[in-house]
Amino acid sequence: MSSRRWARKWAHDVVTDGFSPLPTQVVSNEEYLPLDQTPEQRQVAALLAETARRNARRLGVSRREFMSSSAGMASAFLALNTVFGPFFEVAPVEALEAAAADERKPPDQFVFDIQTHHVAAPRQFSQLLGLRRTGRRWNPALDHDRGTMEDLYLENYIKEVFLDSDTTVAVLSGIPSVTDSSNILPPDKMAETRDIVNRLAASQRLVAHGLVTPNKGPGDLDEMRRQAANLKISAWKGYTGLPFGNPPKPWRVDDEKVAYPMLEASRRLGIKNICLHKGLPLQGGVEEFWHPRDIEKAASDFPDLNFIVYHAAFHSLRPLLEAARDEFKTSAQVNWVTDLCEIRRRKPQLTNIYAELGSTFGQMVITSPMLCGHVLGMLIQSLGADHVLWGTDSIWWGSPQWQIEALRRFTMPEALIKRFGYTPLTPDVKAQILGLAAARVYGIDPNRQRNPMPADYVSKLKAAYREQGPRPSLTQYGWVLDHC
Repeated sequence: MSSRRWARKWAHDVVTDGFSPLPTQVVSNEEYLPLDQTPEQRQVAALLAETARRNARRLGVSRREFMSSSAGMASAFLALNTVFGPFFEVAPVEALEAAAADERKPPDQFVFDIQTHHVAAPRQFSQLLGLRRTGRRWNPALDHDRGTMEDLYLENYIKEVFLDSDTTVAVLSGIPSVTDSSNILPPDKMAETRDIVNRLAASQRLVAHGLVTPNKGPGDLDEMRRQAANLKISAWKGYTGLPFGNPPKPWRVDDEKVAYPMLEASRRLGIKNICLHKGLPLQGGVEEFWHPRDIEKAASDFPDLNFIVYHAAFHSLRPLLEAARDEFKTSAQVNWVTDLCEIRRRKPQLTNIYAELGSTFGQMVITSPMLCGHVLGMLIQSLGADHVLWGTDSIWWGSPQWQIEALRRFTMPEALIKRFGYTPLTPDVKAQILGLAAARVYGIDPNRQRNPMPADYVSKLKAAYREQGPRPSLTQYGWVLDHC
């Protein structure tokens, strides 16, 4: 009988030679417990491994070189189709000819990823966000595992996001803490990274969040003014379920005493975007405060502010897998995405509510494409494609390229179109989700970024990197459940 333990995803890949163009099990950044590898995911991994061995031998390259190519990425989607059904647009020839796979890419597509992360060097956070401590109960080896913090620092962040993916512009986000010294990436460091990347690029490639914690008390309003004046941040990120203050308490964005002074200050400071972590309940938080129910009143009372619901308020995978296998014939409810969508259905005038897909899309598309289609269809039907915003939660998931490719190739299941009236995922719909919708929210010109000037050093570095031969890491930097 095997027992489960926490394992670093990259270390697991080294031991098992499990490097893959896309993950074949859910990866966690330690904010939430990752789902164990499902039987279907084990089938996908086995099929992909066999295809890689066979095609690499046929092409005269190493397995790792094959997996790093566009043909390797296409092989992963073929494996997903074999196990789950025809959810992804991919032809068998693409698994042998990288040029055929490359031809499928839309030219100069604007991709705006509004949720990315890294750790400020030389800070050491071997217990990112606390779940590793929980993992030690069944994996004592974690006490001695030093890991590779360099994988989470700026240099690798630039490589993963801007060299190994088609991301045009990204938002760098963070998570609040009691003090800056205990924060993985405090606001000043987020702004510093933004300035470094944009200076290297000689163009705008990165946007920075500020952090709001109104439950810390009135002093947080001063901190907001400081961030707005000194750091020139473009949006606020808040975590309603995290308890701060004396005594520590979570908060609601519709709390007129706690949150409304923050929203009024944001309005005065000219910062319109309020980004809130909802769903995916964090360890150490209070579960009910991760629910999006508080969005409705706040969005009604502050129609000039945008409320961006991160993770689309998706609660968790495990309870939904059986319903997805049944194609949602018995129950169509998806906690708490359905609740978010019902807000907009009740009040269609609340066009200032948006849903972001970070970690939610990544988990669903590799675990249950049927569930992925249901959630995307529900969000588009209720909010509109122009209110569904692209985010990947990278670099916890490694390079965002596999997620970009997954959405580009993903098709709406015919069964869901018939049952719920969902619309097909056309190229125009995907273009909205991948970047054009968020560009409007953040006031960014997608045409300018789509064709960067020659002075854009990041693009030059990307071209030089490609000429030398791409070597994506093919791994992710979060945690998985292993068996020992």
